[in-house]
Amino acid sequence: MRSLAEAPTRPVLPPVPRRPEQSDPVPPPEPDEDALPEAETPEDPPEEPPASKTAPDKGGRGRAVVRTFGEILITLGIVMLLFVVYELWVTNLMSQELQRNASADLERRWSQQREMHTEPMPGEAFARMYIPSFGVDWNFTIQQGVDAATLEIGPGHYKKTAMPGEPGNFAVAGHRVGKGAPFNDLDLLGSCDAVVIETIDSFFVYRVLPMSDEVEGWAQGKGKDPRCFGVRPLTEIDPAYSETVGRRIVLPTRGDAVAPVPYRPDSTLTEGQQVELLTLTTCHPRFSDRERMIIHGVLTNVFEKKSGATYEQLLKEIGEA
Repeated sequence: MRSLAEAPTRPVLPPVPRRPEQSDPVPPPEPDEDALPEAETPEDPPEEPPASKTAPDKGGRGRAVVRTFGEILITLGIVMLLFVVYELWVTNLMSQELQRNASADLERRWSQQREMHTEPMPGEAFARMYIPSFGVDWNFTIQQGVDAATLEIGPGHYKKTAMPGEPGNFAVAGHRVGKGAPFNDLDLLGSCDAVVIETIDSFFVYRVLPMSDEVEGWAQGKGKDPRCFGVRPLTEIDPAYSETVGRRIVLPTRGDAVAPVPYRPDSTLTEGQQVELLTLTTCHPRFSDRERMIIHGVLTNVFEKKSGATYEQLLKEIGEA
């Protein structure tokens, strides 16, 4: 039996070096202070910035101008719409209220007075107008004067023209659009259509004169209609009335349309020789004041207002009911 001291000694093997792949990571070499660093190569190249960010947007300013211009047009459109609403709706409501007040005041004064001896005050209602062909409910008071404030109430009388039923020219102006628009449908009047003017004591019936294309051959044509009794071309009375026909379109400068002998302010006809005329004036065309529409009528009947006499009874008398 061997003792421990005698046991053979095993050789000590040198340590086995580790394989490179198993060694600790090798830190990158420190860059040389004098050398430039090598460029890094990323996995994906960076995207180029959009052209809109690097190049000026040539269409941007154009779009901004168009957008601004469009906004201006929209604003102007809204303003115009509000103006139209005001002219066609708001002013009508205001004028309707003024007309109701004027009508009530006229009735009150008529009921309190037997006769009116004085000339109407400016803006004061003194008569009432009816046009049967516009419906039995169509009527407006006639005020003295043709200024803007008066015409907002209703039709206005040219102060220097004749009064209802008098020789010469009883002339009345009225709005065609907005402010009650009493003369909105004046272009619908035809020859022999009636226009009735009521005063405190009488009804005066005027009828529209023949149109310019009806003058020739009137007696053999429309003049035979019973409604046209008393209506004829005025040239048969005097050549001075050669321009006075049922309807005319004239420039606003033709103030002589309301002369005692229309369009002939230099006429030498005396008051006793003048025809009893009615002239209605309004703007033309509708929504414009570029021209004036003129309607001329001639007095054909006068009815005194008896106790209880009404416009409805008059319509039966003149064949308009």
